[in-house]
Amino acid sequence: MATLRAIMLAASIFWYSLLAGWGGGPVALAYGGFTIWMLVDAIRRKEYLWVVAILAGLGIWYFFYVYRSGSSLEGFQLPGAAKRQRIKELQAKIHHLDNAVHHFQLGDIYFGQGKFPLAEKCYRAALERDPADIDARAHLGQCLLRLKRPAEAKPLLEGVCAEDPKHDFGYSMMGLAEALTALGETDAAMKTWQRVTAHHSYPRAKVQLAELYLAKNQTEAARTELNEVLADDAHAPAFQRKRDRFWVRRARSLTAKAGGGR
Repeated sequence: MATLRAIMLAASIFWYSLLAGWGGGPVALAYGGFTIWMLVDAIRRKEYLWVVAILAGLGIWYFFYVYRSGSSLEGFQLPGAAKRQRIKELQAKIHHLDNAVHHFQLGDIYFGQGKFPLAEKCYRAALERDPADIDARAHLGQCLLRLKRPAEAKPLLEGVCAEDPKHDFGYSMMGLAEALTALGETDAAMKTWQRVTAHHSYPRAKVQLAELYLAKNQTEAARTELNEVLADDAHAPAFQRKRDRFWVRRARSLTAKAGGGR
């Protein structure tokens, strides 16, 4: 409600200023009335990005591509519109069918948006309907990690990795290693990271393994992992460098501490 009040206040100020500038003539009044009409409709549909666009003078776009068509997926589309539509579709399917896969898919969308409490709720709903679903167990474990609840994440991820060590291309095992690290089980975490790096060259894995090596004064082993991260980054495509830049920066910082001088 606070968001809606702020939007309506901004709209009022914007249109008051505009109408005052135009002298309140019939054209200004007609355009202002049309825009308020579109604003009210967008707010009712909870299309808040479109509200901002309408305030920026794109009310006519909204009229043709959302109001008349009834869908924000046709024609011009603001960022996030497709995802909001997908959420509505999944919520409708859950209402009518209530099966595990739709709860899981909705959980993945919320997870990708960083809405971890909502994602947790969806994953748990999926597991209530299909307790054996390995993907739902793995993603719930990853979600709990991000909610700072590694003790709850650990058994889920342990079970997944025991069943399929390569699950999610090694991401489930990385999650398990992070849970073990967070719980202070450093020896088990180190072995788990080593299992990951034996098959994958993820900077996320190599850097965190290097941190454990440094904590145990195994400087040479740490330098090896960090130098590999920096060497791989130099030849990586742009999209990969963007994705891994957090870990690459961390690798550079740790290399200096490890005496790598790179």
